[in-house]
Amino acid sequence: MREQPERERELRRKEAPEPREQATLRPEPGRGAWPPESRDLLRGPSKRYAQERFIAGILFAAAALSILTTLGIVVVLLTESAGFFAQVSPLEFLGGTKWTPLFQPEHFGVLPLLAGSVLVAAGAALVALPIGLASAIYMSEYATERVRRLVKPGLEILAGIPTVVYGYFALTYVTPLLRELWPGTQVFNAASASIVMGIMIIPMVASLSEDALRAVPRTLREGAYALGATKFEVATRAVVPAALSGVLASFILAISRALGETMIVTIAAGATPNLTWNPLESVQTMTAYIAQISLGETPFGTIEYKTIFAVGLALFALTLLMNIAGIFVLRRFREVYE
Repeated sequence: MREQPERERELRRKEAPEPREQATLRPEPGRGAWPPESRDLLRGPSKRYAQERFIAGILFAAAALSILTTLGIVVVLLTESAGFFAQVSPLEFLGGTKWTPLFQPEHFGVLPLLAGSVLVAAGAALVALPIGLASAIYMSEYATERVRRLVKPGLEILAGIPTVVYGYFALTYVTPLLRELWPGTQVFNAASASIVMGIMIIPMVASLSEDALRAVPRTLREGAYALGATKFEVATRAVVPAALSGVLASFILAISRALGETMIVTIAAGATPNLTWNPLESVQTMTAYIAQISLGETPFGTIEYKTIFAVGLALFALTLLMNIAGIFVLRRFREVYE
């Protein structure tokens, strides 16, 4: 009686089909790569895989387009500037104090244009940086969420105003006001351009600084409050130092934007290459000179025409140095919180 069930179980095992081995996806031994049949399984349907490859190609082309555009600009600046420096010494260009390429005798010292650009950008920084940082502190630490939703778009409206409107606002409103305060102020001057340009870049400073301040962990604020600090002390002695890298980066980006501005300085600052640090006098910036020569009156291929690319190369190098400084500041003072 006991042997019969054992025989039946043995017959059933013989008649049952052998179990198939389950396929496992393992890398090829010694190579660390998946075998071809496994890669096909991971890719999914061929049509879907082709679509993904097509989308990846479009995204790569979009990313490469900006790099190719930058390289093209650099190549044009270098090749055209080479013709200029073949006739003018780089030492004369960088060290000369007179810029008169359109008059006789010709002088090609870029220092007056460089001084005008730095003077206007420095004046704009004096206006924009404290106001922008104060606005960022208010929106981050003091304003309610409802007020912040109203104030921040209101500030960003300033960034949408055309720069030519800013230029005429500086010429027709700010300049007469300055002439009333200081009668010796010239009609075209660096001060009015600096003030209005500072107003224009306030949204950039405020928005980027506010994002950096809001990224500071709340625990840091709560720890400062626990030590008895006031709200202002928490904002200025705890939050701002913790977000210093982002705040300084916003400052550098705003100053770079001021250096590259064209229409405001063209309309309000004047067209006199003047090596001066007096903001009440007329100056000419590098961008204003490029706009003046680019009107089409200068013959193509002449030394006067090639000065456009030489000045553009100097401006490109200056803004590149500003961006490098911004990257250094981010890496040097960056704070990482968990």
